[in-house]
Amino acid sequence: MTHVSTLAPPTVTQPGTAERTRSRHPLAVALGLFALARLTGLAVLAATAWATGHHPLTLLGRSWDSRWYLGIAAHGYGHTLHPRPGVVYSDLAFFPLYPALVRAVSEAGPLGGPAAGLLISWTAAAAAACGIYAIGARLHGRAVGTALVLLWALLPHSVVLSMAYTEPVLTAFAAWSLYAVLSRRWLWAGTLAALAGLSRPNGFAVAAAVLATAAYEIFQTVRRRRKVTHSLWTGAALAPLGWLAYALWVGHRRGDLLGGYFAVQRGWGSTFDLGRGSLRFARHVVLQGDRLVFPMTLLIVAAAALLYALLLLDRPPLPLALYTAVLLLITLGGSGFFESKPRFLLPAFPLLLPLARALVRTARARPWHAVAVTGALAGLSFAYGAYLVVLADTPL
Repeated sequence: MTHVSTLAPPTVTQPGTAERTRSRHPLAVALGLFALARLTGLAVLAATAWATGHHPLTLLGRSWDSRWYLGIAAHGYGHTLHPRPGVVYSDLAFFPLYPALVRAVSEAGPLGGPAAGLLISWTAAAAAACGIYAIGARLHGRAVGTALVLLWALLPHSVVLSMAYTEPVLTAFAAWSLYAVLSRRWLWAGTLAALAGLSRPNGFAVAAAVLATAAYEIFQTVRRRRKVTHSLWTGAALAPLGWLAYALWVGHRRGDLLGGYFAVQRGWGSTFDLGRGSLRFARHVVLQGDRLVFPMTLLIVAAAALLYALLLLDRPPLPLALYTAVLLLITLGGSGFFESKPRFLLPAFPLLLPLARALVRTARARPWHAVAVTGALAGLSFAYGAYLVVLADTPL
C-alpha cells in the first residue's frame, strides 16, 4: 500500500556536520557518476562500432526511430511506409515535441539534425538525472538519490539515453513533474506533465499521476471544508492537455477525431490487448528460443514486475506508485514490438528505489560488495548496450 499522505514533507532529517564535510555537492557527485557511466558506455560502443566497420555517431543519431524523428523535423508529418500487406507505418505515431526541438536547434545553429537530436537527448538525460536525484534525496536522503541516478545510468537499455531517442526527454519532464507534485507546486506539475504528454505516447502516465494525486488532494481539502487553490485546479487541468491535443489533432487529420490516433497505432501493430500478445510471444521465447534480445526482454520485464511489488512494499508516495503502475500497464498490456518493452520502461525510475536503498545499506555495511554489484551492472550495461546498437540489428 502507498502512503495515505501523498505529499508529505521529506522524511529524512538534515545531515550532520560530518556528512556535509564529506559531500558538499551531492548533486554534482550524482551527475558525475551518471556522466562517467554513460561516457564509459559510449566508449565501449564506439570501440565495438569501429571494430565492425560502423561509425558510432551515425548509429547513435540515425538508428531506427531516430530516422523517423529526423524526417519529421526536416519535412513535417505525412510520410508512410507499407512494409507488408495490412501494415502501414505512419509518422503520425511519433509525438511532436522532440522533432520540434530538433528543428529549432538545427535552425538556430550550425548543427545538423542528428547532432541536434543527440544534443537534446544528452541534455535531457542530464536534466532527468537531476530530477531523479531530487526525488530520491527528498524521500530517502542524498546517498539514495545518488544511488538511484547511478542505477538508472546502468540499466541494460541505458544506451538509449545516449541516442537520438525520446526517452530522456520524457523522463526529464516526468521526474520534475513528479517532484513538483511532491512539493505541492501544482502549476509546474501540470505544465511539465503536459510537455511529457507531447513527448511520447506513454507520457500520459505523468498526467495520470498528476490528475489522480490532485483529485485525492481536492477530496481531502473539500472534506476538511477548506478552499481548493486556483493553482491546484489549474495544474490538474493542464496535465493531460499535451497528450490529448496531439491525439485529437491526429484524429482530426485522419477524419476520425476520437479513433484516428489509435488507428495509426494499429497500423504499426501496436494495440492494447491486456497482454495477450505479449504472453503469446513470451511463450514462444520460452519454448522455442530466439535471438538474445528476446529472452533478455523477457527477463527485464519480469524483473520490472518484481521491482514494482517491492516498491509497493516500501509504501512510496501515491504519484510515484501511480506513474510507475501506468507505465507498467502500458508496457505489459500492449502488443507489438516486444523487443522495445525495456526501452518503454526506462522512464520508470521509481522501480529502482528499493534497489537504491539496498545498495546504500550494502555500501555502508560491506563496501566491496557494493562495488562488485555496481561493477557487474556496469559490465552488463556497457556490453549489452553495444550489442543492441551495433550487432543486434533489432529495433530498439
